[in-house]
Amino acid sequence: MYIVSEPIRSVVARVATDKPVRKTSYQVKGVIMNDFPDEGIIPFINGSYRSQFLYPRVQVKILNEQIYLVGIKEGVDPILSVVEKLKTMNFGNITFEVEGSDADVEEDHFVPSPRMIRYRFLTPWVALNEINLGKYKFVYGDERPKFLNRLLSQNIAFLAKEMEMKLETKVYVKLTLESLYPKLVDDGHMGAFEGEFKTNFVLPNFLGIGNGITKGYGVLFSHFNPADFQFDESELKSETSNNQAVEDLPPNWEEDAIDPDDVPKSRRIVKSRKEAEEHNYNTRKYHKRSH
Repeated sequence: MYIVSEPIRSVVARVATDKPVRKTSYQVKGVIMNDFPDEGIIPFINGSYRSQFLYPRVQVKILNEQIYLVGIKEGVDPILSVVEKLKTMNFGNITFEVEGSDADVEEDHFVPSPRMIRYRFLTPWVALNEINLGKYKFVYGDERPKFLNRLLSQNIAFLAKEMEMKLETKVYVKLTLESLYPKLVDDGHMGAFEGEFKTNFVLPNFLGIGNGITKGYGVLFSHFNPADFQFDESELKSETSNNQAVEDLPPNWEEDAIDPDDVPKSRRIVKSRKEAEEHNYNTRKYHKRSH
């Protein structure tokens, strides 16, 4: 079904603080950069590895006013190293005492599945970049779900490719969205959707997918184990009790699935150092701003 040189590790680390965290993920990264400049996590969050890893290996999330550090592959050990050193987090206008942290490391939560797994987007999935947003305006009726299903399938196939996984099966996705009309984000340049999806792929909880991952978009959650997460927990439990978290693939599913190599090439443009510094929101200069 797939070939990979070694198991793909992932980690979710939740940082418990004495007060609710009403800060941005960028501000949290700024505190870590200032307090632990020599830690291995720094090049993963300050933009140094942006050209090396198209998919961010370390992701900082603020969910339910709590800090989550999510990592995959190369990002796992740097997260485990820094979370055990966190004692306080000084944001200038407020200081948080770190009461503890728990880290869940997995080695089997990024693999193809012979059945469909159900996920929910905890934050909007930014499916449409500026180019696809323009295309989507001219897609109508039943073609819109097909268009979006294909994009999410490509998101997953891209992620597998980034993890150096060679898939031998097609990627299938079935989206159920609250609306097929995108919510405009990023000053109207991108389009986002809310809802859930099913796919023949096991994905780590709290991982980001789509565009705007470093801004906290596209955070997914599997209905395998809703009790592990306190974000609208009662709602998740209710939904899971009424619907299957795992189900069989539909007949002829491969007709609507994509080939694992059907991933658009990156359109990343190599910028000058000056341009990169001006637009890199992970720099220390940016973190010192008010948000």
